[in-house]
Amino acid sequence: MKRTVIPVLVVIFLLLMIAGGIVAARYIDRYIPTKELADVEEVLGITGGETAFYYNDERLSGVQVIVRDGQAYLPVSWVNENLNEKFYWDDTEKMLVYTLPDTIVYADKRTMGSGGQPLMLAEDGGVWLSAGLVASYTDIRSELFTSPVNRFFLYDDWTPQTAGTAAKDAPVRVRGGIKSPILTTLAEGEEFIVLETGEEWSRVRTADGYIGWIQHKHILGTSEKTRVSTFTAPEYTSISLGKPVCLAWHQTLKAEDNDDFDRLIARTQGAVNVIAPTWLMLTDNNGGFESFASQEYVDKAHAMGLQVWAVLDNFNKGANVNSAVLFSRTSVRKALVDGLMEEAGKYGFDGINLDIESISREAQPHYVQFIRELSVACRNNGLVLSVDDYVPSDYTRGYNRAEQGRVADYVIIMGYDEHYAGGDPGPTASLPFVEDGIVDTLAEVPAEKVINAVPFYTRRWEETAGTVSSAALGLEAAQKWIDDNNVPLYWQDELGLYYGELTTENGVQTIWLEDERSLELKMGLIEKYGLAGVAGWKLGLDTEEIWDIVNLDK
Repeated sequence: MKRTVIPVLVVIFLLLMIAGGIVAARYIDRYIPTKELADVEEVLGITGGETAFYYNDERLSGVQVIVRDGQAYLPVSWVNENLNEKFYWDDTEKMLVYTLPDTIVYADKRTMGSGGQPLMLAEDGGVWLSAGLVASYTDIRSELFTSPVNRFFLYDDWTPQTAGTAAKDAPVRVRGGIKSPILTTLAEGEEFIVLETGEEWSRVRTADGYIGWIQHKHILGTSEKTRVSTFTAPEYTSISLGKPVCLAWHQTLKAEDNDDFDRLIARTQGAVNVIAPTWLMLTDNNGGFESFASQEYVDKAHAMGLQVWAVLDNFNKGANVNSAVLFSRTSVRKALVDGLMEEAGKYGFDGINLDIESISREAQPHYVQFIRELSVACRNNGLVLSVDDYVPSDYTRGYNRAEQGRVADYVIIMGYDEHYAGGDPGPTASLPFVEDGIVDTLAEVPAEKVINAVPFYTRRWEETAGTVSSAALGLEAAQKWIDDNNVPLYWQDELGLYYGELTTENGVQTIWLEDERSLELKMGLIEKYGLAGVAGWKLGLDTEEIWDIVNLDK
């Protein structure tokens, strides 16, 4: 009997040992923290010499940051979209251009920084800018870690952060939980930044360049940490007339048109303080332009107290002009700017008015760069720079009105051509159309720089056998057509215009009339939104009576 009991006890003892081992293993598996070290490359999803990129402590994938000789380089396209749009890469002449208020900085892949490292990399079809170069012109701070793998941290957020202090041997893990591998271990008193706080764990960024999770019991305490930027942003000064602008465009398509100055300006009855003759017309893709500038004209205008803002356009002589080609080459933009400054100095212009229209999306960023570079020359030479823009739309987003508002003196809304030649019949400038253009422009440009342009013309539309045509009529000509044909007019309150319709044997003719009443409503919008002034297209289509209304200085 005794011999039977002993083996049973042994079996029971073994079973208890096994059960105890299982319980202990489960306890260890559940409650004992792992000491496993994380594979950093695997955690960050990088291999070889790749770089993990963090922007304001958020990991960005798909953005290739290059680290070379201890310097981090950022893609210029990403810098433009997220940090500073003024870094302009000329892909034709392989040159980097940066415009400041009073100077232009140029660089290429041979340009070295103070540490003897290149300021930019141009290789494999891409362009990268050194973080140091970007920081020279942008309010950012950055940190680069190269061991055991490359990690680059970039910040343009200066809001206060929560700083924490670590307890002794505080592990920072890949995820919250004691079984998550360890990224790094903090010594007692070592500081870190708290990014996110949970119930038992907090997401933190460590001083040695890791973002992971720390258990609350390993945090001795927290405090608010404020970072102070030392960056000084460049100041863009602007020229102002110091009073409301009343600008009139004078279309000059040949030198003889200058002879109309006395007659045309006389009918404005002293309301105009800026005249903008369309003297300068682009003719080719190399910065060439034809000029009808007249010293006699300028002298007469100045004697009357008028400023002369010479207009540069791309359509009157621009049959051979491709704006995407013209404005995309740095040497050509420079030649054009130099030519404009020479012409302004020769004749004594007070300003340049840009009327560059119907350019492709591809050309728009290059045109904006031209505006930047021209603004430097105008500022240095005391010339007013104004830019004519369509009412905002998705297609014209690339004209970058916000940047225009920073570097130019005035932004002029061409508040007309709501319906245009070749389009469907409709008003030239209904009141809602004009107001929307003003409101949308003011979302990007300060009111003290915005001028709204009004039309001194309207379109008479004709629909015949399914075809639509139109003719632009000045204010007098439109009224004459109405009177000659006894066209009844009906006021459309929602449009702020009179509507007239005439049925003939050839079809139906319609008109949405611009007159004193409609223009007075538009002037009311200029006053309502506190704009810098008004512009009128164009002299010769106006009437003497209209200037009693289009006058902000009365």
